Amino acid sequence: MDALDRKILTELQQDGRLTVTELAARVKLSVSPCHRRVRDLEKSGAIRGYRAMVDPPALGLNFEALVFVTLRWEDSDTVTAFEEGVADVPHVIQAQRLFGEPDYLLRVATADLAAYQQLYDQRLATLPGVQRLTSTLVMKHVVDDRPLPQ
Repeated sequence: MDALDRKILTELQQDGRLTVTELAARVKLSVSPCHRRVRDLEKSGAIRGYRAMVDPPALGLNFEALVFVTLRWEDSDTVTAFEEGVADVPHVIQAQRLFGEPDYLLRVATADLAAYQQLYDQRLATLPGVQRLTSTLVMKHVVDDRPLPQ
């Protein structure tokens, strides 16, 4: 990946709906080579896809929590079962496996505290291998969906 590819990625992170013509003008490249580079970035996996960024409150998801998960056991069957289970919970909008304690960090969005409590009791606490859940409520997003540094 060279400097021109990085410029293309920077522009597309700012506005993924740019036409190839607009993108080419911004990175000072003709349309055909720009289009070829974008296709190559897509094929290599550097560009994983394109999507609309939707504001959670616009969908009635006004409550967000960060949930730290500690598993009872960390054998491969438990980890696999937990990860498959958490992938099936639509209100979990991000999930990361961590080194050390806790084992996972989940970002959860629900309508309100009552909906979160129901999700916590009925889905999160019953996921395979869960020993402990610790929640922290999100007060405010300070940095959100920032483009990756180049």
